[in-house]
Amino acid sequence: MTVFKPYFFLVTPPLLWAGNMLVGRAVRNDILPLSLSFGRWLIALLVLLPFALPHIRRDLPRYRSQWPLIAATAVMGCAAFNTLVYTGLHSTTGTNAILLNSCIPVLILLFGALFYRQPLHGRQIAGLAVSLTGVALIILRADWQNLVRLQFNPGDLWVLAAVVCWALYTLWMKRIDPAVNRTGLTAVQIVIALAVLLPFWLWETARYGLPQPSPDALLALAYVGLLPSVAAYLCYNAAIAHFGPVRAGLSIHLMPVFGTLMAVGLLGETLYAYHLLGIGAIFAGILLSSRTAP
Repeated sequence: MTVFKPYFFLVTPPLLWAGNMLVGRAVRNDILPLSLSFGRWLIALLVLLPFALPHIRRDLPRYRSQWPLIAATAVMGCAAFNTLVYTGLHSTTGTNAILLNSCIPVLILLFGALFYRQPLHGRQIAGLAVSLTGVALIILRADWQNLVRLQFNPGDLWVLAAVVCWALYTLWMKRIDPAVNRTGLTAVQIVIALAVLLPFWLWETARYGLPQPSPDALLALAYVGLLPSVAAYLCYNAAIAHFGPVRAGLSIHLMPVFGTLMAVGLLGETLYAYHLLGIGAIFAGILLSSRTAP
């Protein structure tokens, strides 16, 4: 069991996050993006805090020494990523959102090279180019005239912005002291994210009102508050600590496998040729970029 435990940490987050995308798409007419994001993290905090408090007290000196980095990961990984995804899912499909998320491993390589001088080999550069071509195929729906006409689905652009946030979050998480307990750290990040989201959620509520407490809305909040928020984040942070950001980030490419099957089977979405071309290019780029240089 001990041998398989790290791989459980790798596989669980993409499965739960694929479900998060589909739930966000399914309840887009019931819960507004900021309400879903704020409610998600509030539920997660209530569940996690009793277990996290002892670790938070113990690690307070470590939090103080790295508070800018911890705050940045909270904003990017908790507040921004989910809100941007939920916003995008109002005008793009769950399939598109899931497939775009699969380019995260390549963005981690790109940002590592740009901001932290991590070396890129020829195969990795080629992999970046191929994967980004796949992203372009999905966003442009394999019609390059859309680029000339600057016709994009705004939902795809929101999701792409979220993907950038997650790649940065993964890189920055590796720079946090590994001695910091990940349960306590996740709770602290959630508190910061809630503080950031609060004024925006109040604005959204004042303008549009609170969501109606329908069974679908309540079930959606319960799911996103417990599984993608608490369970998946703890597993992903443990995977980063064990495998490093690049290998942990590679697990994200399991999302299209889980998510596409669920989107077609549960939401009745259609898988188009450009989806297959795009994900094929993204996978090819990941394979190229993850191969060891000679």
